[in-house]
Amino acid sequence: MPSLSDPIRIGAIEAKNRIFMAPLTRGRATRAHVPTPIMVEYYTQRASAGLILTEATGVSQEGLGWPYAPGIWSDEQVEAWKPIVKAVHDAGGVIFCQLWHMGRIVHPDFLDGAKPISASATTAPDAAHTYDGKKPYVEARPLPIAEIPRLLADYDRAARNAIAAGFDGVQIHAANGYLIDQFLRDGSNFRDDRYGGSVENRIRLLTEVTQTVADAIGKERTGVRLSPNGAIQGVDDSNPDALFSAAAAALSKIGIAFVEMREPGPEGTFGTANHPPVAPKVKQAFDGPLILNSDYDGSSGQSALDAGHADAIAFGRTFIANPDLPARIAGGAELAKDEPKTWYSQGPEGYVDYPALASAAAA
Repeated sequence: MPSLSDPIRIGAIEAKNRIFMAPLTRGRATRAHVPTPIMVEYYTQRASAGLILTEATGVSQEGLGWPYAPGIWSDEQVEAWKPIVKAVHDAGGVIFCQLWHMGRIVHPDFLDGAKPISASATTAPDAAHTYDGKKPYVEARPLPIAEIPRLLADYDRAARNAIAAGFDGVQIHAANGYLIDQFLRDGSNFRDDRYGGSVENRIRLLTEVTQTVADAIGKERTGVRLSPNGAIQGVDDSNPDALFSAAAAALSKIGIAFVEMREPGPEGTFGTANHPPVAPKVKQAFDGPLILNSDYDGSSGQSALDAGHADAIAFGRTFIANPDLPARIAGGAELAKDEPKTWYSQGPEGYVDYPALASAAAA
């Protein structure tokens, strides 16, 4: 069995290890969603990851409702991403841009008062983060079939912009209760047209977006993130086995580079109290590398590889406080703890000031 430190081929790229950096929203862009210079240092510090998956990055203003999160729909955003990507490459890293449309999670404050879009006229639970504090979500506008071509065009433009910025590829965010996930799962998709009802219909938007991106930049530079198990931001499904097996099979037919899957359970266990893990069924249906994410450390990540559950592991919060995580895991070093209060705090504290292992030892 391979170790976490072994290389792996992921589509067009050769990852130097199987310790990937999961997408992590950090809120260090501008209010206009333009990346900032401090992001150069942050991503470069973590270039030893086998593959960096960037923080979720908006494909359009319509799809981006998180304060200070970056986008990639404008020329200004593309130019601001270029030095970040170049610095990662100069440090020997590989980096994919995660493409994000939040759907009903976007508050009207980000849309000049307009309603967000979703599969159906539903309202997310809890409250949205806005520049004026938390506000209740509003009911979404069901996306008409006539508007789907312009949504696909947004993904096409964002994917091409990512390659223009120098990224090695993109990951389509189809997880965590955002737009594509809102179409996938029957807890939020109540449509009676060809995008709703049956599993075949509910995976249609995912496959159309994925095919659009693969046609734009190459299937070997396209990945997808899924989150099959349990409710996330009010989005859930009554039969995740059937849904995500079908989604994985459809993605396999397109021939994308990888699927990364977030499947947390109670206290980091595999699966949930109500349902066994869906990952084995996805791995069986998808003919390509499967990367698992959520609550792993070096030991449990290696165990997942040993058991054949995954081909690589994406580490999220662990990478925040351990910029040289692959070296720490390889050496069995103690892992530093991150500070949640600085996750989205805009400044350098808790962002670029976590030391590498050698510096921490010297201090």
